[in-house]
Amino acid sequence: MARLRDAVVPDVAKDSSRLDELLVQAVFDAEAHIGVVYTIAGNGHVLTMQTAIGLPAMIAKAWARVRRNDQVPVSVAVRERRLIWLSGREALARGFPAAALALPYHFALAAAPICSDATVQGGILLAWPTGRAGGLTPRQLHVIDSACARMGELLRQADERGRPVTAGPQPRVLDPHPARGTHLPADSIAVECLNRLPEGFCFLDAHGRVSLVTTPATALLATEPTEMIGRRLCKALPWVDDPACEDQYRAAIVSHQTTHFTARNPEGRQLLFQCYPGLPGVTLRITPNTAEPDPASRTRRPRVFGLHETLHLATALARAITVHDVIDLAADHVLPLHNAQAMAILTWRSGRIRVVASHGYSRQAIEKFNGRPVINQASAARDHERGQPVFCSTWHELRHGYLGAIRADGMSAWAFLPLVTSGRPIGTCVLAYDRPHLFTTDERAALTALSGLIAQAFERAQLYDSTNQIAQCLQSNLLPRDLPHLPGLELAARYVPATPGMDIGGDFYDLIQLSDTRSAAVIADVQGHDVTAAALMGQVRTAIHAHATAGVPPGDVLAHTNRLMNRLAPDRFTSCIYLTIDLERHTACLANAGHLPPLLSRPGRPAHIIDTPPGLLLGIDPDAAYTSEVALPPGSVLALYTDGLIEQPGLDLGEAISGLAHRFTPAPGLPLRQLAQSLIDDSPARHRMDDIALLLLRPTATSS
Repeated sequence: MARLRDAVVPDVAKDSSRLDELLVQAVFDAEAHIGVVYTIAGNGHVLTMQTAIGLPAMIAKAWARVRRNDQVPVSVAVRERRLIWLSGREALARGFPAAALALPYHFALAAAPICSDATVQGGILLAWPTGRAGGLTPRQLHVIDSACARMGELLRQADERGRPVTAGPQPRVLDPHPARGTHLPADSIAVECLNRLPEGFCFLDAHGRVSLVTTPATALLATEPTEMIGRRLCKALPWVDDPACEDQYRAAIVSHQTTHFTARNPEGRQLLFQCYPGLPGVTLRITPNTAEPDPASRTRRPRVFGLHETLHLATALARAITVHDVIDLAADHVLPLHNAQAMAILTWRSGRIRVVASHGYSRQAIEKFNGRPVINQASAARDHERGQPVFCSTWHELRHGYLGAIRADGMSAWAFLPLVTSGRPIGTCVLAYDRPHLFTTDERAALTALSGLIAQAFERAQLYDSTNQIAQCLQSNLLPRDLPHLPGLELAARYVPATPGMDIGGDFYDLIQLSDTRSAAVIADVQGHDVTAAALMGQVRTAIHAHATAGVPPGDVLAHTNRLMNRLAPDRFTSCIYLTIDLERHTACLANAGHLPPLLSRPGRPAHIIDTPPGLLLGIDPDAAYTSEVALPPGSVLALYTDGLIEQPGLDLGEAISGLAHRFTPAPGLPLRQLAQSLIDDSPARHRMDDIALLLLRPTATSS
C-alpha cells in the first residue's frame, strides 16, 4: 500500500527539481547569464520567485515577491501576456524607472509569461550582458517559447494533481557547479597551476560563498583557507564588508562585466580585487594595489546598510496609497529579505492597541491583539515609548521585557520598530519570526533604517485614508439610498468607486417620480476627483430634483441647472443626461449636456446608440439649450452610464461606446440587477481609473 501511495501521490520536490532543470537548460540554450522563474501565488495578485540562476542571493531575496500590477518587467509580461525586451540599462530606465533605480547595473533583459493553454502560470526572466541592441535571435525566441510552454505544462499538471509547485520561505538560488564546501585537492592540476602564480585567486559561488582559494591569495589576505571556505567573503574577511565592495561584486554578477574594488588588509596592505563573472559565480583576482592610494581611502567610511535593499523598498513604497498598500509592499520586500514570517502596523487610541494593517498573521491573532491595553510596565516598553526600537530574540525575552505580553500564531522572535515622523511617534511596525532569531548589529541597523521609510509611507497613507473616508462618506450620503418603486417600470442602479488610489469622484444618478405614469431619471459626472467634486455633485442633484418636481421640461431643467453652476462653480464642468419617461405614450424625452449617449435595446432588435447631438457641458454657456425625444416601448431597456464603465487608456471613445453596445444584450427574462452587474464585471476597464455610475430602466407593461 505504501508503494502504491508513493506512486500515486505527486512528489512536489521532483516537480521543483524539474522546474530548476528547465530553467538551467533555458539559460544555457539562450546563452544568458541570469535566469529567474516566478509563479502566481494563490490569491492571483502576487508573483513569487521560485528559482533563480546567476542572480546574487541578496538580490533574489529582495525581489522574491512582486505584485502582479507592479510596473516591473515580469509583472507586465504576465499581466499583458507578451514578451518584454529591454536592450540595456537605458531601456530599463525609460520603461521601468523604479526597477532601474533599484538595479543600477548594465544588462539586457527579456521577460515572458509562462502559460498553459489559456491560463497564465507565471513568468520567466532571462538576462544577458549589454550590447544586444539588435534584439533576440530567432533561436533565442524559440528557446524562450519552448521553455515557457514546458514550464507551463509542468505547473498545470502539478495544479491538477492538487500539489502545486510553491516557493519555499526563500527562492532557490541555483549553482550549475555547486560548491563542495572545501577547497580542491592539492594535487589538482588547475589549483597547482594557480598556486604557482604570484597573484591570488578566489572563487565565489552564487551565494557569495568561498569555494576555492589559492595559497598566494591566503597570503595576501592574511588568513587561512579553513577560515574562508564555505563562508561568505564579507564574513570571512570583515575588512571587505563595505557597500562599495558589495556593489562591485553585484555589478559583476548582474552586468556580466569585469569590475574591481580596493581594500586594505589587516596588515595595512592595500589590495586590488578584480571580479571576473561567470554563470556559476565570480572569480576574484587579488593583487597588491600599485596605484597611488586615494587619501580618502585611509579613513574608513561609515557603514551604509543595505543600500540597494533600501532603494528597492523606497521605490516600492512610493506607489503605496492606502495603509494596506504600505503593509503589503513592505512585507513583500522585508519578510523574505530578513527571513521573517509576519508583519503588522500598530497604533494606539485611548491607551488601547489597534492593528491597522497586517501581513502573515491569522485573523484570530489580529482579534487577539485588537483592543488590548498598551503594554508599558517594563523598562523596554519605556525605552520604546522614547522612540527606540526593541528586539526580542525569544519568547522568554519578550515576556520578561513586556509584562502582560501575549503570544500569537506561535511566533518566537520580534522586532518592534517605532514609526516616527517629524519627531512624533505615529505607530509601531512589528516584525515577527516563527523561531528564535538573534538580531545582529547590522540587522538591527538595517531594520531601523527601513522603519523610517515605512513611517513616511504610513503617514501619507493615513492622510489619504482619512481624506478618502470623508469624501466617500459625503458622496455615499448624497447618492439616493433607495430608488422609488414605480408600477410598470423596472430599474436597477449600480455605483462602483474607482480603483483604490484614486480620489473620490462626482458621479451620481437619481430617479424622481413625477406622477403615476411619469418619472424622471438623471445621471451625471462632475469634473474632478476630490471633496469639492462630491459637494458640487450634491448641489447639482438638489437643483435638478427641485426643478423636476416643479414640472419643468427636461431642456429647461438642465438650462436652469446650467445657470446655477455658472454662478456656483465657474471653473467646474458637469456632463449630465436628464430624461422624463411617459409610460402611457411609451416615450422618453431627454436632454443631454455633453454626456455619453444612452443605449437602447428594443425587444427583438440589437441594441443601438441613441445618437442625439449632445449640448454643451453644464457650467460653460449659461444660454445653452438641450432637448430630444425617443420611443420607449414596453420591454425595451434604456442604459445610462458614466465614462468609468468604458474608458481605457489609448482606446478611442467611439470604439469604447460601440463595444459597450455590442455587450448590451438584455434577455427578456433577465432581471436588470443581473444585467447591471454583468456589464460591470465584463467591463474592459478592469483597473478602474474613474468611478462607475450605471442606471438601467425597462417599461414592463402598458399603463392604463
